[in-house]
Amino acid sequence: MSQELAIGAKAPELALPDQEGNIVFLKDFKGKQVVLYFYPKDDTPGCTQESCDFRDSMAPIKKAGAVVVGVSFDGQASHQKFIKKFSLPFTLLSDTEKTVANAYGVYKEKSMYGKKYWGIERSTFVIDQKGLLKAIFRKVKVTGHVDEVLAALKA
Repeated sequence: MSQELAIGAKAPELALPDQEGNIVFLKDFKGKQVVLYFYPKDDTPGCTQESCDFRDSMAPIKKAGAVVVGVSFDGQASHQKFIKKFSLPFTLLSDTEKTVANAYGVYKEKSMYGKKYWGIERSTFVIDQKGLLKAIFRKVKVTGHVDEVLAALKA
């Protein structure tokens, strides 16, 4: 189990394939802020809403010197369809081995209709230009979330 992440700590490194199969590292974004959001599943209602909210806020996000990167357990083909369907202008990473979800402490036991299962707890991490954690949002409620993220980026 990962230790609890704290603001100001170094963000855990990631090395995951994007929707095109290119391996993406956190250090690729040095000098930019990174909005790293973990979501349960491509093309499901909450995840679609969250992704489209980020899409619709790209101008102020870019103005804040930031990039958006989404992470789920879905594979590349699923990510490609999701990006195409909703014109998502950012990278989606496939954490099929759950290594990064574990490193960020978002792979949790969840419960739906009384059934327990393991999955991604919707979470967003804002990482500063030096690779340090600037803001941590756990158990994200989709509505209004992008505003919280924008406020963190500008802080």
